Amino acid sequence: MAIPSEGDVKLRHVAIDGPIGVGKTSLVELLSKRFHGTQILEDVDNPFLGEFYKKKKGSAFQTQLFFLLSRYQQQREIAQIDLFTTLVLADYHFPKDKIFACLNLDDSELLIYDRLYTLLAESVPKPDLVIYLQGSLETCMRRIKRRSRSIEKAITPEYLAQLIEAYNYYFYHYEETPLLVVDCNEIDFVNRSADFDDLVAQIQRARRGVQYYVPAMHPG
Repeated sequence: MAIPSEGDVKLRHVAIDGPIGVGKTSLVELLSKRFHGTQILEDVDNPFLGEFYKKKKGSAFQTQLFFLLSRYQQQREIAQIDLFTTLVLADYHFPKDKIFACLNLDDSELLIYDRLYTLLAESVPKPDLVIYLQGSLETCMRRIKRRSRSIEKAITPEYLAQLIEAYNYYFYHYEETPLLVVDCNEIDFVNRSADFDDLVAQIQRARRGVQYYVPAMHPG
């Protein structure tokens, strides 16, 4: 099974990434319904996350290692799936772990983290397409407030702005797989079916290299 494609990339394994609040999980859920895909949703139940947002000493390293191992285990499960019969849609791309690590760990912690990450990343399968959902600070903060998750109330605009900048830097230099960059500031694929249909058409036209999708602005 695959997403019917008009481009030159067979889409059997798609990873969607982007900063907190931009709409990754929502898009995975919509795409999985449309194409009867299997969802791989990031395990956000990290026991160290609360302490991290409270800036407790040592919590960043604990949080990051827990996420790294959890994400690695999920990626190994993807590697066991028959992608010729099952479409896999994930709401994160494994290298995101390193984006967060570089942002949150000090130099000595990052030295240890890097050795473990490099060891694990070698056996992680690469998606056929990565979709980077790009959103402004205002867009992400608005959506975080709208979904009102208790653990996310401690996220500051300053931290989110740093994260958005780190994501933009990473994907500006990204060359690992075909990449579709989606400007999410003027699109609402959750509440406007026309927006979702238009985005699906763009995904189906995916080609090798990098494509940019900037939706038309809606009046009013």
